[in-house]
Amino acid sequence: MGAGSRIADEVSSWEGVTSHPHRFGGVEFRLGKRELGHLHGDRLADIPFPKRVGDELIAAGRARPHHVLPDSGWISRPIERDADADDVVELFRLSYERAVAARARAFRSGRGGACPAR
Repeated sequence: MGAGSRIADEVSSWEGVTSHPHRFGGVEFRLGKRELGHLHGDRLADIPFPKRVGDELIAAGRARPHHVLPDSGWISRPIERDADADDVVELFRLSYERAVAARARAFRSGRGGACPAR
């Protein structure tokens, strides 16, 4: 099993996460309508964050600027060896935790129709 498959299996196992074909190839993960990020096979993960968070991850050496939208907050994380899969899962987990928190805030404020994942 390649790194991309291991990452996809883990991320897809989290409560409320669904996987879908990504419009530019690969597989996309969502919590409700919110994209948590996507994988380009066994070679690259792209994950959305607010610009500040993306900049912090890049400064810490955990990610690179997005390969197409470098000033957007999206980050890219190359997968160059099997050990990189754990780092990519951690980044997806951060995206997931932010999405769960946003969903809970929307639910509490009456803006969200869906119950939080937790």
